[in-house]
Amino acid sequence: MTNQIAQDLLLKLLKMGNKSEAGVRQHAPALTAAKLKAYGSLRNWHHKHQCEEVFLAARDAGAISFIRDKLNPEDGLIERIELIDTAVLARFLKQTTHSETMADARELLAPHLSGYDVLEEVIEKWARMSNVRGSGPADASNWIEAITVICQCLQNQDVTLSPVRETSARLLRNSKRIEQLTVQLDVLLQGSIEAAARTPVEVWQELGLFKEEQPVLMAGNVTIVRNRVTAVLDEPYTGLPASAVQSISGPVKAVLTIENLTTFHSEAKRHSNRPTLLIYTAGMPSPAWRAMYQRLLSGMAPGTPVYHWGDVDEGGFRIASVLAKASAAAGHSLRPHAMAPDNVPAEMRTSASKRTLTRMKHFAESAGWPSLGEKLFEAGFIVEQEALATK
Repeated sequence: MTNQIAQDLLLKLLKMGNKSEAGVRQHAPALTAAKLKAYGSLRNWHHKHQCEEVFLAARDAGAISFIRDKLNPEDGLIERIELIDTAVLARFLKQTTHSETMADARELLAPHLSGYDVLEEVIEKWARMSNVRGSGPADASNWIEAITVICQCLQNQDVTLSPVRETSARLLRNSKRIEQLTVQLDVLLQGSIEAAARTPVEVWQELGLFKEEQPVLMAGNVTIVRNRVTAVLDEPYTGLPASAVQSISGPVKAVLTIENLTTFHSEAKRHSNRPTLLIYTAGMPSPAWRAMYQRLLSGMAPGTPVYHWGDVDEGGFRIASVLAKASAAAGHSLRPHAMAPDNVPAEMRTSASKRTLTRMKHFAESAGWPSLGEKLFEAGFIVEQEALATK
């Protein structure tokens, strides 16, 4: 037990040393009398001696130095322990220094930096001894596995969804492994460590994976051609498998995709009798959803308005950029709905970092909305769709 007290104290000193080398600690690494309380409060001389044996061994190894009670400099109580060499102390404790762990992480991730710029942000944060959503440099191999999953899923994307556990077993020989990599997958797919964390279902959906397949929710007084039937959508909405939806039959005034479920339900109740097709994207839509979307738009008359209504944040405009590509492939131009700064009341605005605003501007430009991108950058805020009033 006394040996463990000494080990724990030296581990604290090692952590200080790691912080000092990482530039996140200004003071020289040292354990003062207050920090040595667990050792100083030992009442049994034998226990104190056992504890000091560990300190002496660390000192003899060249890892630390210490100062005893000035009144008894030979045998008195140790009042201060100073770190001499972080690497030596780590070896003494059978640990790895932060700098060594970082070197290994950088080497492992280096081949993927060009394909995933966000890894530079991840490494930068790790270097400052901060984790990325609970993941540190010792977890670098998890990011490599996540990259493998993304590459395989994107290379093999088709218009069907795949069960996440079957895919995980096939790619990683562990049916639950992809679920354990959701954090890494989310950061890599969004390309930002600042973007809001999504639910696992949203992350897997973007890769064309599902745990429990969800139907596409649609609303409006619109007739939809399906595999076995052609019928008007039910009121207030209808849920259908993406693969079953083939085209629109009859007139349609406009198409509006909606990112968030609460907003979709509200709009579906308001507009269920109008010839406007509302479609819930459920966050970033899956490959199967996008294929369905293109089929619907391809059959519409040229010039039919196509809108998207999403969050005024990085994720919302990233989704818009993806929908804009699908819309363009079907011969239509996507327009924003209620996503301009002027649509957001001042009390609902949340300040955003320059990095987030830059990425919002980038995705707005990718969606074909450069002027809106400029306005967003100048406005300097974000807001979730549910906070916006219907225009």
